[in-house]
Amino acid sequence: MTITLAVPSKGRLEELTREWFAANGLTITRPGGARSYLGAIDGYPEITVRFFPASEIARELIRGTIDFGVTGRDLIHETAEAGPDAVLFAKSLDFGEADVVVAVPEAWIDVTHMHDLADVASDFRSRHGRWLRVATKYITITRQHFARAGIAEYRIVESLGATEAAPASGVADIIVDITTTGSTLAANALRVLDDGVLLHSQACLLVARNAPWTPDRKQQRDAVLAKLGISPPPQTIG
Repeated sequence: MTITLAVPSKGRLEELTREWFAANGLTITRPGGARSYLGAIDGYPEITVRFFPASEIARELIRGTIDFGVTGRDLIHETAEAGPDAVLFAKSLDFGEADVVVAVPEAWIDVTHMHDLADVASDFRSRHGRWLRVATKYITITRQHFARAGIAEYRIVESLGATEAAPASGVADIIVDITTTGSTLAANALRVLDDGVLLHSQACLLVARNAPWTPDRKQQRDAVLAKLGISPPPQTIG
């Protein structure tokens, strides 16, 4: 019986994840090289390592087809509305930090808070003959937070490229995007609303609540967590 750990398959996130595990006594190897999706942990044959894109890790954790995974908090929230309830956030890893934010053009000097944006959205159709357009890759997060803010009269423009360029190009009026320093937003004459941070995100180690947690696999899971200095999850998991 094995435990499956999914880690990011490439880039800086893979590098930092492997460094974090190594610093905590678990060295991840990739015997097949950078193109292989199968890995291992030295000295722990009961742990199978899979290398997946971060978004796929979020999806499979929520489904319960993998046991552990490292991915961004934002991806768990974005992948499914019930995503956060389907996983246990075992530990924040202190890298990959970024915020999902609402940003508006600098020229909108009277729009500083979400309630101002609600007023703009309600007036937009009568003034411009169309709904407010919001460019974003974060459709689930946008809909949830806009609903909480009482903003209903808007249309999402799904962004497949540089979201921050959408207002200047006329594709959208405002954006919801992820940012670390805000410098790219500023370079595109955008600013974050004073209460426009929708989610603080970073890389996290997560446990799938919906995985098939037999008594033996629970023992393996808890042993891995103990090795990482993490308390075992509540008995309600598995």
